[in-house]
Amino acid sequence: MKAVILAAGEGNRMRPLTSHRPKVMLPIANKPIVEHLLVEAGEAGIREFVFIVGYGDAQVRSYFGEGEKWGVSIAYAEQRKQLGTADAIRMVAGVVDGNFLVINGDVVVSRKDIKRLAKSGHNTMSVIQVKDPRGLGMVELAEDRVINIYEKTEKPPTLMANAGLYLFTPQIFDAIARTEKSPRGEYEITDSLQMLMDTADGLHYQEIKSWLDLSYPWDLLRANESMLAGLVAENLGEVEANVVLKGNVVIGKGTAVRSGAYIVGPVIIGEDCEVGPNCYIRPSTAIGDGCHIGAAVEIKNSIIMRGTRVPHHNYVGDSVIGEECNLGAGTKIANLRLDKKNIFAGGIDTGRRKLGAIIGDRVETGINASINVGAIIGNNTFIGPGAVASGVILPDSKIF
Repeated sequence: MKAVILAAGEGNRMRPLTSHRPKVMLPIANKPIVEHLLVEAGEAGIREFVFIVGYGDAQVRSYFGEGEKWGVSIAYAEQRKQLGTADAIRMVAGVVDGNFLVINGDVVVSRKDIKRLAKSGHNTMSVIQVKDPRGLGMVELAEDRVINIYEKTEKPPTLMANAGLYLFTPQIFDAIARTEKSPRGEYEITDSLQMLMDTADGLHYQEIKSWLDLSYPWDLLRANESMLAGLVAENLGEVEANVVLKGNVVIGKGTAVRSGAYIVGPVIIGEDCEVGPNCYIRPSTAIGDGCHIGAAVEIKNSIIMRGTRVPHHNYVGDSVIGEECNLGAGTKIANLRLDKKNIFAGGIDTGRRKLGAIIGDRVETGINASINVGAIIGNNTFIGPGAVASGVILPDSKIF
């Protein structure tokens, strides 16, 4: 059986992090989202994959190649124009034989659920119960069938969400051939699924328990925390005397951890990094390759991407920082409102009491800069010495 991974989308709601990379390549626990999915599907016994790529496809192709590193076979189909999920699935009609899996590339599901779904002989949608239905496709169920789909409605009559994991029979291609463009100019998979619901066999469902859905940048923090929870300690670098490592800490090849560093896992540090001396790295932190975390720096529950420098007297909490950023000495990122209420970012209630900043690539700050809770800072922005950054800051801005 083949698995089709939908990896063509940009992920507008993830900006600025997706300005120069596809959403599926955003890192959690130092691996792209879609790599976690590939590993889970591989462990479920799937050996043949088709990646539907589009936006930033060169990054996906370069990273995964033909799948040799993971012991699988990966082929690619290209969706140049974003014309909807049904259009993406249409592209594999001549590539898959018989039943096949379709998985959204921006979710992570468990190998157990994938393996169980692969055994279904019917068109089947995976569903999961959620607390907050905002922004999700919700479904209404009766017996063992899906009977209604509510696409991102304000008050759906159900808390069962479409998990973006399907088993399709060749019957789906007939439904897609009859699917017309929606008012927003896309071929919606929900319209094709409705046609399946109207057949004699209908659309079956499978409830799953494990699901990481990533819609907004702060969702990466929750996913990162979840993935790091299963970390196994490993040291491939150099750790000097008087370093404290507590819990599960992974240190990559070529990384040096200097004297006085205090690291409490789960923490993962990539290759060729320099950490310390005398820094404090707290749980659920992922630091990418080639980073510098320096003296008197404290980092907590954050994602620091490749090549970023946090070198002197900085505090970073509950934040996502893009590639090749540089924080000037004394730069601090706030992560808690004084009234302790939920933090809004870009006008959206994040549902989090603690959230620092979402920072794009190649952002630089001067000494003693301050970044307020929920700030979203675009690529190539410069924040001057002593400046305060708040709210949404567009790319290439200069804040003084």
